[in-house]
Amino acid sequence: MADFFSVQDISLCLGGRQILDHVSFSVDTPGRVIGLLGPNGGGKTTLLRAICGELPHDGHVFLEGAELAGLRSKELARRVSYIPQQSGISISMSAIDVVLMGFYPKLKLLSQPSADMRAAALRALEQVGMAGLADRDYLTLSGGEKQLVILARTLVEDTKLLLFDEPDSSLDLGNKYRMVRMIMELVHGRPGKAGLICLHDPVLALACCDTLMLLKDGRLICTLQPKTDSVHDMEKAFSEIYGAVRLVAVADPEISNHKRLILLPLL
Repeated sequence: MADFFSVQDISLCLGGRQILDHVSFSVDTPGRVIGLLGPNGGGKTTLLRAICGELPHDGHVFLEGAELAGLRSKELARRVSYIPQQSGISISMSAIDVVLMGFYPKLKLLSQPSADMRAAALRALEQVGMAGLADRDYLTLSGGEKQLVILARTLVEDTKLLLFDEPDSSLDLGNKYRMVRMIMELVHGRPGKAGLICLHDPVLALACCDTLMLLKDGRLICTLQPKTDSVHDMEKAFSEIYGAVRLVAVADPEISNHKRLILLPLL
C-alpha cells in the first residue's frame, strides 16, 4: 500500500548554492502533524515551497499516490494548502473576503462564492476567534490577527496536505500554542489530512507535533518520535542543531499527571 504522502529525493539549487540535498521522507497514514526544525538557512522554507510546486526541483512528491508535479494548478490547490509567513495580500479587502479566497479552487470561472460559502467562512472566523473582525480591512489587522484569518481560510480550503511556514511568527507566547493547537485539531479532527509545520521553537514543537524532522544544511539529519524515542536519543539529535542541550520533563498545567518536555541549553 502506498504512503499517504511522500517526498522522494528532493534536491534544489538557487544561485549556484545547494539548498536542499536529496531530502526524502514519508507519512504512511494521515492524521499526523510533523514539525520541521532547523537553523536559519537550513532549507525549511525552501522545502515547503518545493513540495507545493512554488520552486522547481529534482525529485518527486506524492500525495495519495498522485505526483503533485503532474497536477494542474487548480487541482493542486484543491489538495495542498501552503501558508507562508507573509500572506502576500497587499490590496484592501475585508477579513471575510480573504477567507472566501479559500473557495476559489472549487469555483467555476467567473463564479462568485455562494451564501453557504459565506456562512462557512463566518464559522471559520468564529472558530479562530476572529468573528468580530469579519468586516475589518485585512490590511489594518495586526500580524497575529492576519495569521488567524489565514488559518480560517485554510479551514475552508479543506485540503489533504497543509504546509505551514512558521505560523506562530507574529504571535505572543500564549497565542503561539493556541495557533499550533488549532492546527493539531484541524489535522487530528478531520479525516484524511496531514500537516507539515516549519517551526523555530523546539519546545513548541515537542509539545504539539506527532513527529519531528531535523533539517540542517539542506539535509534531513534525523526524524524523531517524541512520544516513544528515548530522551538520550532526542538530546543527541537536538544537539546537532542547537549545540549541547538537555531535555527536562515538567508538569503539564493543562493535563493532570502528564509531563511535558522542554529543551534547555547547557551553558
